[in-house]
Amino acid sequence: MDDQQLLRYSRHILLPQIDIAGQEKLNQARVLIIGAGGLGSPAALYLAASGIGHLTICDGDQVDLTNLQRQIIHDSGTIGLAKTQSAKQTLHRINPAIQITAIQTHVDAEKLSQLVPQADAVIDASDNFSTRHHVNRACVTHKKPLISGAAVQFSGQISVFDLRHDGSPCYHCLYPLDGDQEDMPCAIMGVFSPVVGIIGSMQAAETLKILLNIGQSLNGRLLLLDGLAMNWRSVRLNKDPLCPVCRGNGRKN
Repeated sequence: MDDQQLLRYSRHILLPQIDIAGQEKLNQARVLIIGAGGLGSPAALYLAASGIGHLTICDGDQVDLTNLQRQIIHDSGTIGLAKTQSAKQTLHRINPAIQITAIQTHVDAEKLSQLVPQADAVIDASDNFSTRHHVNRACVTHKKPLISGAAVQFSGQISVFDLRHDGSPCYHCLYPLDGDQEDMPCAIMGVFSPVVGIIGSMQAAETLKILLNIGQSLNGRLLLLDGLAMNWRSVRLNKDPLCPVCRGNGRKN
C-alpha cells in the first residue's frame, strides 16, 4: 500500500485483528454481490469504503423513484439508469481505486456458474427465492461462503452458509424448494427503510470477517430482527442430511 492507502484505511489498520496484512487481504479480495437494491446498497457501500479490491455487482433492473426510500446507493439523478451503473458511479466516487464490474442482468444458474468461482465471497441481496436457490447451489458447488440476507416490512434476517466447513447447512436446508415459502415483494408488502440498511450493513460485516478469517461468523446461525420492537432472535441451523443440494458436499478447511 502507498501512503494514501495507509491513510485511507488507517482506522482499519489500527485494529489488531486487521492491521496492514489484513487490509492488504481486503485490497486483493473479490466479492460478488447479487442485487443492487435495499440490501445490496449498504453492503456495497461499506465493502467499497473498506477497500475490497474487486466488486462484481449483478442486477437487471433500472433505478425507479420508488427505490429511493431505501436503496441508498442510488439518487434522484440516476432514475432510469441501470442499477448496476448507478451503483458503480456511486462506489467509484467513494473509492476510485477499487475495480467494479457491473453486470446488468438477472443472474441464472449458467451465469452464476461463471461468476461464483471467481469470487472469494458471495453476498445474496436478491429479493426472490428462485435467485436465492440458484445462488446457493452455485456456492455449494464451488465451496464459496454465502452471506444471505432478506427483509420485508419491519422484519429482517441474515445468515452465513459456508460449505468449506464440515457439517455446515446450506440455504436449501433452511428453505427447501418444496417448502411453503413464497416471495413477498416490497412493492406489495412494503419495507421499513432502516431494516434493509441494518441487514445489508451486517452482510458487509460478515463478509469482511470471513475474508479476514477473524471472529465468529454466522455460519450455522440465523439472526431474526423484529424492527418494531428492535429485538433480535438467534436460531441454530442444522444441516439436513437428506438435502439434495449440499448432501456430501461439506468439508473442513
